[in-house]
Amino acid sequence: MQYANQLNQLGTETAFAVSAQAQAWAKKGHKVYPFHLGDINLATPENIVEATLKGIRDGKTGYCPSEGILPLREALAHDVGTKRGVTYGSNNVSVQPGGKPTIGKFIAAVMNPGDEVLFPNPGYPIYESQIEYQGGRSMPYGYVQTDKGFDIDLDRLKASITDKTVAIIYNNYQNPLSAESSKEEMEAIAQLAIDHDLWVLADDAYYEMIYEGNSLSIVSIPGMQERTVILYTFSKKYAMTGWRVGGSIGPKKIINIISKLNVNAESCTTHFIQAAMVEALTGDQSGAQNILNTLRERRDATVAGLNAIDGIDIPTARSTFYLFPNVTEIMKRKGFDKIEQLQVNALENANVSFCTREHFGRPLSDETEFFIRFAYSGITVDDINEGMAKLKTCFETS
Repeated sequence: MQYANQLNQLGTETAFAVSAQAQAWAKKGHKVYPFHLGDINLATPENIVEATLKGIRDGKTGYCPSEGILPLREALAHDVGTKRGVTYGSNNVSVQPGGKPTIGKFIAAVMNPGDEVLFPNPGYPIYESQIEYQGGRSMPYGYVQTDKGFDIDLDRLKASITDKTVAIIYNNYQNPLSAESSKEEMEAIAQLAIDHDLWVLADDAYYEMIYEGNSLSIVSIPGMQERTVILYTFSKKYAMTGWRVGGSIGPKKIINIISKLNVNAESCTTHFIQAAMVEALTGDQSGAQNILNTLRERRDATVAGLNAIDGIDIPTARSTFYLFPNVTEIMKRKGFDKIEQLQVNALENANVSFCTREHFGRPLSDETEFFIRFAYSGITVDDINEGMAKLKTCFETS
């Protein structure tokens, strides 16, 4: 018997390996301070839970339309469109079992084998995995560190476009960098897409995880709505990472293709959960606001803790629940030449677990500095403060 050769091109989320490492360390009797996985240890709002139970009791436990139930598609079209200043209808929405399925289905809809797709690196590793698994060429574009965070390397992005390029994956409010585009940067990306007639996948997983100010969307730029598919997920805003429900929103023709892929992949997204998502979008939003307020407190504690460490200096990110500090100076102090050494050292000496830059795509050839990622969504403020004090001692010791 044999296995498909294409499996060799399939990647994974290596952050889960760090999670297993942390769990193994905890089983030895250590209290682990978990900054490694972007899960949320907060309760899903009660009105959503009650709506889900009602859906089960009302018998919404069978098949439903592959594109999603009409009330949810209408609610998503209104919510997503209103918050981005554009108009969508129910035929612009395909409900998905999570945010992640939109990535693979978008690529399947627009890319032929041998085509090139631009994707952010560091970035969510499933972009690269799906491009290569489906026979495309993954073309990374990078970021430049600034006083305010990270900017997209627009020169590199422009230079990477060829006559084989068919799409750009664009993750504003970005994982793992928490990078946020200025209006000018977003307009530059939009212009490249228009000039080269490219599709855009706008990964908006963290669009509403913003602590100050207002979010910007590339679909609001003239000429972009007709070439952009939005990845939407309920996971972050409503603390529903394990519920697996989201949506693809975009031009009708590509959404029809994505819904046809739904039929082939999973038939439909769970009916009673879809019914509850109507309540999530249209009902009481105080639970979602409480989640955001708690995450803001955790952000402030994590930023303060990191900046108290000699050798780390990071700005306060306005969005997501990640921080991506430069630890090059600490690597020199420790005498390490591989970032994994620092990660293991922190776990074994401070009980602090985090991911590294290498968990978010293959490092680019010209990278010379070292970065690690902290997720503060699954750890309390008290544990953040306690863990950061231990990390400070560890990192400041040669």
